[in-house]
Amino acid sequence: ELFELLKQTIRPEFLNRIDDVIMFTPLTRKEIYQIVRLQFALVAERLKKSGYETTITDAAVDWIAEAGFDPQFGARPVKRMMQKYLLNDLSKDILAGKVTAGHPVAIDVKDDKLVFVSE
Repeated sequence: ELFELLKQTIRPEFLNRIDDVIMFTPLTRKEIYQIVRLQFALVAERLKKSGYETTITDAAVDWIAEAGFDPQFGARPVKRMMQKYLLNDLSKDILAGKVTAGHPVAIDVKDDKLVFVSE
């Protein structure tokens, strides 16, 4: 059925180059939350190697998941959200001395933005 629709809009020369059509189901919000947690675990492990112990609240996971949820693009926006709002901002706080190695840092949400709380 899909291939018939493609025949109506795409030139035959291009269609002949397609070996197979694979349908993907969009990610659910629950799956996006799981991806945020997995991505954060990777980030936390990298930071731990540099002496920074980080935790993330459920509110922060929710915030990143909601900001990065796009059924059309899957999990790609989640990674961008984490880079832009978590890693970039945390790096700025580390460089400014607001976050120091050896002191646990909690990532939370305040006033609809991520905040880094040294404990």
